[in-house]
Amino acid sequence: MSVFEIIMLSCFGLSWPIAAYKSYKTGRAAGKSLLFMAAIWIGYIAGILHKLIYSRDLVIYLYIFNLLMVSLDIGLTLRNIRRERSEQAAGPGTKA
Repeated sequence: MSVFEIIMLSCFGLSWPIAAYKSYKTGRAAGKSLLFMAAIWIGYIAGILHKLIYSRDLVIYLYIFNLLMVSLDIGLTLRNIRRERSEQAAGPGTKA
């Protein structure tokens, strides 16, 4: 178990819930990149697989937590994109 890996995952782990909360509260997808979040998601999957195959330790739970938080933010971003498209299709001044 590497203390540096724990610190890195903990720092990322603090930022993802904040990003998801912002996505939820604003209801907007502005400033979000699905490609970036997908790359991060794939990275966490790779980290989990590495832990399962080569280095089983408790750090896997940090990878899983971060994966869940990124998944939540991706889901909220997709919801917000659909909401914004619906509002645009409804036209100015109307609520969808």
